[in-house]
Amino acid sequence: MRVMLAEDSALLREGLVRLLKEEGHDVTAAVGDAAALLEAVAGERPDAVVVDVRMPPTHTDEGLRAALEIRRRWPEVKVLVLSQYVEKKYATELMSGSIDGVGYLLKDRVAQVGDFLDALERVGAGGTAFDPEVVRQLLARTTHADPLAKLTARERQVLELMAQGLTNASIAQALHVSQSAVEKHVNALFDKLALSHASGYSRRVLAVLRYLGT
Repeated sequence: MRVMLAEDSALLREGLVRLLKEEGHDVTAAVGDAAALLEAVAGERPDAVVVDVRMPPTHTDEGLRAALEIRRRWPEVKVLVLSQYVEKKYATELMSGSIDGVGYLLKDRVAQVGDFLDALERVGAGGTAFDPEVVRQLLARTTHADPLAKLTARERQVLELMAQGLTNASIAQALHVSQSAVEKHVNALFDKLALSHASGYSRRVLAVLRYLGT
């Protein structure tokens, strides 16, 4: 995969470059700010970008805004966003459009090399990859009109794993149940979220967006 990196920490940036090259990926650019990333993507479209949310000069949301700009201008480029903390506003904003080829990981997850590489591979293949902690914190919100209140504990587990980007087969493996059991839970939660007859759209994407409250 042809990958571009945007990370202001030189140590982490160089570590990611080395890791990705060792895994056989082609790192076509590694920059320290969002403006340089946009310039690099405009010059030579990569397959995917890995970008930190907080970048110079203000260290607030430059990286996220760059990610959103990339999604708007070059939708074929996959985006994996890294964040130090769970930033609910940023996570939901990133997912306000299509979530195919989108990921959001906490930086701690990068230390789990296998998890990071798996997330990048999923995003690069057009799937999704959302950090379990991000998903848990978004799920923990409580409102009087919570559309998830009707789900059973198992259905919520299935939806949580679905939101992380797992397929039915991967969910079955994670929960130690059969794939047919997962399919039944998925169909049940589609019914309860009033998505059974949605046509022209991915019901999995719609369920995840409902789950994240977008």
